[in-house]
This record gives sequence, structure tokens and C-alpha cells, in this order.
Amino acid sequence: MLEEVATWQPSPRAGFRVLSRTPAVLALAVLLVSAGVLLTVALVQTRRTRPQPPGLKYGVVLDAGSSRTTVYVYHWPAEKENDTGVVSQSLKCSVPGSGISSYDKNPEDAPRAFESCMGKVWEVIPAPLHASTHLYLGATAGMRLLRLQNATAAAAVLASVRGYLEAQPFNFGGARILTGQEEGECAWITANYLKGNFVQRTPWPAWTHPQGARTVGALDLGGASTQIAFVPAERGWQEAGARVSLFGYSYALHTRSLLCFGRQEAERRLLAALLQDAPSAHKLVNPCYPQGYSAAFTLGQIFGSSCMERQRPARLDPLRQVLFIGSGSPSHCGDRVGALFHPQLCPGPGPCPFDDADQPEPHGPFVAFAGFYYTANALNLSGSFSLDAFNTSTWDFCSRAWTELPALLPKFQEEYARSYCFSAHYIYHLLVHGFKFTASTWPQIHFEKQIPAEHARAPRLPVPAPIFVGVLATFATAAVLALAVLLYLCAGPRITHAPEQALDTE
Repeated sequence: MLEEVATWQPSPRAGFRVLSRTPAVLALAVLLVSAGVLLTVALVQTRRTRPQPPGLKYGVVLDAGSSRTTVYVYHWPAEKENDTGVVSQSLKCSVPGSGISSYDKNPEDAPRAFESCMGKVWEVIPAPLHASTHLYLGATAGMRLLRLQNATAAAAVLASVRGYLEAQPFNFGGARILTGQEEGECAWITANYLKGNFVQRTPWPAWTHPQGARTVGALDLGGASTQIAFVPAERGWQEAGARVSLFGYSYALHTRSLLCFGRQEAERRLLAALLQDAPSAHKLVNPCYPQGYSAAFTLGQIFGSSCMERQRPARLDPLRQVLFIGSGSPSHCGDRVGALFHPQLCPGPGPCPFDDADQPEPHGPFVAFAGFYYTANALNLSGSFSLDAFNTSTWDFCSRAWTELPALLPKFQEEYARSYCFSAHYIYHLLVHGFKFTASTWPQIHFEKQIPAEHARAPRLPVPAPIFVGVLATFATAAVLALAVLLYLCAGPRITHAPEQALDTE
């Protein structure tokens, strides 16, 4: 009798036992990872086909400050994040000469200085995009002062500049004088945007709010005004602050702008205070000027600003000259500068803004630029440092003779070199007695010339074609090999076992 063929079949759980082996686990992991990478890269690449306007978009901003006008060109991709454009800087050009407020006597000449910078703007922006490029001019404290002093002259200067810009081949968006609040907010937004505190690019085509990122305060010192802007820590101040919405997030911002507290206007008040000690003198000692230096100013130069209303003599000969001779005395200079914050020397109508300063305590890190940076740089300081280091460097610099300064300064210009001692003392009193910084919070101030724009530049996404093909081939091959290993391991135990046939003979 021929016995039946004996065949072994694995139990249903055998496949799971096979998959629990180490080679199978590794192969399964490779398969899953490869499939995930292929799916993700494919999704990223297919998003490339979204309809978007081709190329970049451009915008031109003219920052008309009290001492100079700077032209900026920005560009950004078509995409926006929560209605906020993600931009990068293409060009920065300083217009030769002084600010547009200095053209109050000849407004028609104001636009002529723009020619060299506007020529560069034409080159940076592709010609086909000129008509769609928005152009805007914002004037700051210098024009605010001129408007207070002579509204007709301020309007004439703006009209002259506006006519020139309207004739450009760009989409002119207007020219106007910014308020102090707007100027402070712009400084704060610029500082935090370029530091990457608002938004960051993910490895895929999306923008997210940086985890754990906090904003920095902004300190700006110009020729005619100074600004401070930051997010206060106290709840009450946050509720009272202005709301600024960017990239889908809202910030409670405290901003103060002090007209007539810029560096140049403050120095006018120092010269006026020295003159008040000897009204009829033709030579006066200025402890803030370096020893061996002297400069002559007319009374029109000293008292011509509207910031000087309180100190302006009743009878003024604007052409009379006074010679100021430097004595290089750090202690006397500090005393003189400190007196500028007394109520009787405060500029403009109304109470002194520092009598009962309605301001929260400075909170978090700050970026100090413009006049703050240039003064610190003259003292051979940069970045962050202690208040003691600042005071020591100030004392050392103010003790130097005029003949020593060319070798000390990275860039020697008489107008600024003679005033760095004054500026250093002024910054000390402004930040400590005005804005309430202390020895413990001073090191949180970072003195920076220009915030690196690299933080705002987006990586080039999506995946370029060569990289995409390479990634696709690599992980597709890995997925196929992993699948083959799994099939082999699962199929191996399914072996039919047939014993030798035997004849049952009787």
C-alpha cells in the first residue's frame, strides 16, 4: 500500500516569527523610511507646479533722515506668509549730501542728489519689472522739525521730491513725513525681521514661527530724534502698547520717539548753554571738544532749529560768529551733558519728557544702531559690553588731543570726530537717565552697524532637479532591495517536506 505523501505547512504565525528576526526588522525599517522619503520629496516637488507669478518682485524705499537719505531696494518671491512678504535686500545706496530738510531754501534742488543712487536702482531692477515696482519715500525727524518751523518750506521740499519720483518708471506710492511712532515701529520691525525672530523657512516650502524665538528691542539715535521700541514684560504695559501683527502673530509694542533729542540737536543745546554763560563772548571753552581743536559757529547755526525755542535769545544776530575752543575735559563734559536733561534745558513746548518718564523697564536684548553704533565704534567698542567698559572708554577718548584722533578712528571725518566725546556722554545719560538702563541691563544692548540680512534670505526650494533625481533613484533602489529581502525571508520557511515513498507489502 502506497502511503500518502507527507507535506509540512507552516502555521499562520510563522510569518510573524520570521519578521521578528533582526534582518527582517532592518529590511522593513529601510522599506518604510525609503517610502516615506520618496513620498515627501514627491509632494515637495509637485508643489513646484503651483501657479505663481514668475521671478521676483521688487520694491524701492527712500529713507529720508535728518542727516542723509538712503535708498533701499528689496526683492521677494511671489509667495507670502499670512499676508506678510518675506523680503531680502538687493541694494543700499547713500545719497550724497545732507538730508532733504536742508533744502528748505531751495526745494527744487532736493531731488538732484538722488540721481546717482536712482541710476543704480535702474540697474538692479530688471526693466520689464519697473512698472510693477512700488516706490515710496518716508521722511523722518528732520522733516518733522522743518514742518514745525516752516510748514510751507516742508511742503515745497516734499512736492519737489514727489515730482521727481513720480517721473521715475516705477509705481510711485507716495512721499510723506512719518510720525515718531511709525519711525520707532519701523526700526523694531526691521531689527527683528533681519534677525529671523518673526519667521523661518522650514526644510519644505513653508514658513513657521521660530520655536523659542523672542524679539529684541530697538534703539535708534539720529540727528534730530531718538527712538526706543520693545515688547515690555509687564502685563499692564503690554495691554497699553500698540498692537503690531506680522506673519500671523501679534505683538504688544511700546514705542517712544523723542523729537529734538537726536545727537545734532542735543549738541546745539550744549553750545547754546555754553553761550548763555557768557552771552557777549566771541570765544568760549567747550569741554567736550578735544584739546587743540576749535570751530566757529554762527548764532543762526546754533539757534536756527525749532528745537532751540526755549534757549533762543530775544535779540538774535544770526550772522554773529562764536569760536568754541576744545579743552578735552571728560568730567566737565559729563556735567555739561547731564544738565541737558534738566527741565530748563529741555527743548520744545511742554514738560521735559524725562521728568516723569512714562515708560516700562527695558526688557530683554536690544539692538542699538545708527548714532549709538558709530559712537561706540569710535570708542573701539562693538557688540555688547559692560557699562563700566563704556565709561572707561569714554574717559580715555575724551582725554585725547585732537592730533591723536586720526590714528584712533577707523574713519576720520572732522564733523563727527570732534563730537564723539559729546556723543558718548550723551548716550550714557540718554540710556541711563532717560531710558532707565542700569549696570545689569546695559550688557543686553548690542551695538550693531547693520543687522546681517542673511537671516532673512530663504533657502532655494523646492529640491533642484539633479538632487531630486538622485534622491529618487537612491531611495527607490533601497525600497526595492528591502522588499526583496522581506519576500525572501518570508518565503524561505514555506518548503514542502516530502518523505520517501514506501511500499507496504504483505
